[in-house]
Amino acid sequence: MSNDTADAGVPWLSGAEMASWMALTAMLMTLPPAIDAQLKRDSGLNFFEYSILVALSRPDNRAVQMTSLAMVAGGSLSRLSHAVSRLERQGWVTRRVQTGEFRCTEAVLTEEGMAVLAAAAPEHVREARRLVFDVLSAEQVEQLQRIARQIVGAAAPDKVGLLDLPPGEAC
Repeated sequence: MSNDTADAGVPWLSGAEMASWMALTAMLMTLPPAIDAQLKRDSGLNFFEYSILVALSRPDNRAVQMTSLAMVAGGSLSRLSHAVSRLERQGWVTRRVQTGEFRCTEAVLTEEGMAVLAAAAPEHVREARRLVFDVLSAEQVEQLQRIARQIVGAAAPDKVGLLDLPPGEAC
């Protein structure tokens, strides 16, 4: 498409913008499956499940409210519930109901789940390093962080703040 098309009111992408968009699209199509494949191959986890275990490992009590966990892991509450059920069947996560001022359900990382995460992390970090960090300069890594935050802020303003929050919160 170009600026000469019948849709003159559309702010078509410039050549540089189109090249950047195509590169971003290619990255979005290739990086997640590569990360997912490595995790599946080496630990039997998919990236969503791994992200759940990571989020649960961060707070001292290894517990995060389900609705907060869905936001942090980037999935719907329904998708999270199904994934947590799979992790529960493995003995890696449990759920508990918190009662107090507000009633809520928390997912809790078990010792066995922590061990699974600890075993999966080294190969996952190696793969992240191989695919992303080893191919970028230190300056590019800083730029990537800033650019990613800006894009997350535009795409999901309610989630960009999660990048700055301390790990999981109780109910």
